[in-house]
Amino acid sequence: MTKLKSIHTKNAPSAIGAYSQAVKAGGFMYVSGQIPLVPETMEIVSEDFSVQVKQVLENLKSIIVDSDSKLSDVVKLNVYLKDLADFQSVNDAMSTVFDEPYPARAAVEVSRLPKDVLVEIDAVVYIGD
Repeated sequence: MTKLKSIHTKNAPSAIGAYSQAVKAGGFMYVSGQIPLVPETMEIVSEDFSVQVKQVLENLKSIIVDSDSKLSDVVKLNVYLKDLADFQSVNDAMSTVFDEPYPARAAVEVSRLPKDVLVEIDAVVYIGD
């Protein structure tokens, strides 16, 4: 039987609903969608997309690193965008955070995101057996 372990760090935004920041299960960790909230204030970092995506990636990084994993262990990202025209900004930001081989990724445009932010990203991380 698989044991689930909830992950929480004060270095990323607290959950704003009935969910965990991340859950370890089997050989993987599933990181909940992160939005551009500043952990200390729980406020949106900026209205600027490039600033928002950098904060989202920083929040993901905090959860991953604080759970004793590495960014190089990220195998899949799901990117949710308010406007698909911001796709290149996601690529630019990801290239500053991840090294090759880059994680697999899906990117989709959605009609609305929590707190009306412009971007949300979740991750699947390989943590071993």
